[in-house]
Amino acid sequence: MKTYFRLLSFAKPIGKYAIPYIIFTLLAVLFSTLNLALLAPLLTVLFDNSHPVVVQKPEHLFDFMKMLNYYAYVIKTQGDIIQALKFVCGIILISVILGNLFRYLSERTMENLRINTLLNLRRTVFNNVMDLHLGYFSNERKGDIISKIASDVQVVQFSVTGTLQVIFKEPLTLLFYLVTLIVISPQLTLFSILVVPVGGIIIARIVKNLKKQARESHETYGMMISYLDESLNGMRIVKAFNASRYMKKHFDDENRRYSDIMRAMARRQQLASPVSETLGVAMVAGIVLYGGSQVLAGKSGLTAASFITYIAIFSQLMRPAKAISTSFSGIHSGIAAGERVLALIDEKPQIVDAPDAQAIHTFERDIRFDNVSFAYGDNEVLHNVSVTIPKGKTVALVGPSGGGKSTMMDLIPRFIVPSKGRVLIDGHDLENLQTDPVRTLMGVVNQESILFNDTIFNNIAFARPTATMAEVEAAARVANAHNFIMDTEHGYQTNIGDKGSKLSGGQRQRICIARAVLRNPPIMLLDEATSALDTESEKLVQDALNNLMKNRTSLIIAHRLSTIQTADLIIVLEHGRVVEQGTHQELVNQNGLYRKLIDMQTFAAN
Repeated sequence: MKTYFRLLSFAKPIGKYAIPYIIFTLLAVLFSTLNLALLAPLLTVLFDNSHPVVVQKPEHLFDFMKMLNYYAYVIKTQGDIIQALKFVCGIILISVILGNLFRYLSERTMENLRINTLLNLRRTVFNNVMDLHLGYFSNERKGDIISKIASDVQVVQFSVTGTLQVIFKEPLTLLFYLVTLIVISPQLTLFSILVVPVGGIIIARIVKNLKKQARESHETYGMMISYLDESLNGMRIVKAFNASRYMKKHFDDENRRYSDIMRAMARRQQLASPVSETLGVAMVAGIVLYGGSQVLAGKSGLTAASFITYIAIFSQLMRPAKAISTSFSGIHSGIAAGERVLALIDEKPQIVDAPDAQAIHTFERDIRFDNVSFAYGDNEVLHNVSVTIPKGKTVALVGPSGGGKSTMMDLIPRFIVPSKGRVLIDGHDLENLQTDPVRTLMGVVNQESILFNDTIFNNIAFARPTATMAEVEAAARVANAHNFIMDTEHGYQTNIGDKGSKLSGGQRQRICIARAVLRNPPIMLLDEATSALDTESEKLVQDALNNLMKNRTSLIIAHRLSTIQTADLIIVLEHGRVVEQGTHQELVNQNGLYRKLIDMQTFAAN
């Protein structure tokens, strides 16, 4: 229940909805019960043509059924039976209208509560996901995260808030029915309530173990979405390696497993209805047999009309009892989904600004790594790195794969934080600076072009949403992108498709460079920005990068060493350590690792 109440906390402000819901539900249940109780005076008016003893006016106004019996008797004894029939039917009609009006208002209030819960819960989950460090996404399947935000949150919305509705409304309905039955016949009701729990126990056993099945279904669904996401994103590779059959099998296995779990859950849930209906009919038959024999023997004190009304109300008693029992399946499903959602909410960001962290809006000095180490778990990828990136200079990071180049670059915008040592920008330790202002000083261009399914204009203006068309066009010209943009169907308003699929690799990269130009940052971080391009595209992109890096502090990770020979400083990393640093010519003359890398690429090119 701790999980349930925590999920319910997302319904805030719950008082705004709870009080009206309680009032409307109370009135709806009252009039719904009254509708059935009014059967007694209606049947009396229609079928009782005898001359009964004088009916006394009830002393208490809340005894509605006796009060209506009294007034129906008064009208009928005046000789106008049609008028008595009109009176009873009119009361029934008014009661039905009021009952349905209040039921509508209560359901509308609950729907507002449900939507408000979904809004708050989904907002909280997404906000926390956006604040998580990059390392989290390396260890988690994207499809599983999508499943939690989309599917699981939806399950929580309907099952948990729906269960709240059942837990309040159905017991209240059950209570009103029981009170009415006791008013009609305490003796018969005592016999009746002894058999009602039997149905509840049987149904509860049917829905047992649904929580475990619900958790398995959500996990399997997440895996299935992951395979779908990976297949769509890697479609080119899947086709190239004839791996369609392999991916189909993986997806089909999870799909079958998910279907089997859902089938088992549906079997248990659907079994509850016919079983409860059968039990209900059996109980009503037992009451009719027992109560009918009492009425016929004149021992119960009930009239035929009152007994029929009693049977009608008792037949409805199983409905709220069944709803209460089967609602536990909703609780199980909602709690299972809720635990997964809350686990995502509870995932703590690795990077949290200190309460007294200061903002930095200018960059006047160097970037410095002071004895920095970093580890992914037990795997230390940087070891006591101490280097300086001078302001206004172009610095390249080179070295064998896995040497720690990307890790070192990710420390500057605080995508990750060092496990030891300090990273200083403009003389300030990044630990003491607010993260957002630090990142506004930087432009990032990666090997993978990160673009969105939107127009070219909006993809460039992503860096600065308030940018004008003239500013966006100027940035595109610097990035050597304006000419090909104007050749597209709608120019800057052309939609580029999912991840920029309508553009070539070089065009996508130049859009990313234009986005960085538009931001106009003093620091540029370029992570192998040309490594995936052909020779012609590489030249255009490299020219754009050269334009971008003018008068800026630039840190470059380069795959092709020929592109960084003019760098002011080249830092060579191997196994997480700085083994060499200097200009291109200085490093060549040292005849060390850098010279070996140059020779290897020259040999490969020939």
